[in-house]
Amino acid sequence: MTVLSINRYIDAPPETVWIAFTDHATEWFTPRPWTTPVVDYALTPGGRANVVMRSPEGELHSYKGVVLEVRTARLLVTTGAMTEGWEPQADDMAFVRFDRFEPEGTGTRYTAEARHWSDAAAAKHSDMGFEQGWGMAADQLAEVAEKLAREGNS
Repeated sequence: MTVLSINRYIDAPPETVWIAFTDHATEWFTPRPWTTPVVDYALTPGGRANVVMRSPEGELHSYKGVVLEVRTARLLVTTGAMTEGWEPQADDMAFVRFDRFEPEGTGTRYTAEARHWSDAAAAKHSDMGFEQGWGMAADQLAEVAEKLAREGNS
């Protein structure tokens, strides 16, 4: 199985979840107590998808990627296999990330999927805590989006 995924129902419309995802990513992107001081997206195919994560000990972990596809408030596809300008980069943990925002009732079914090149890479990512880590980040995304919806920022 080369695909790992999580999904959550978020009690906010897809447009609000999209705003939380793109404009408030520093508030939710990494599971606490980690933080995300930088999320720098250029939301166009070939644009950058760069993130800097900070461990509780203060170590910085940079991720440089590229945007592959954007359908505003519905789908964002990125990968770390390349950087902005379509520059390939070697990384044994490279995968393609799909973030989907599907209307469900008055809210959103959010799905995050990591598609790996091999079963071994997917197993390594799973063993690193994919389900727990990405699940915590999705819960944090839901908190931010639902707060924005309550405040009328849809």
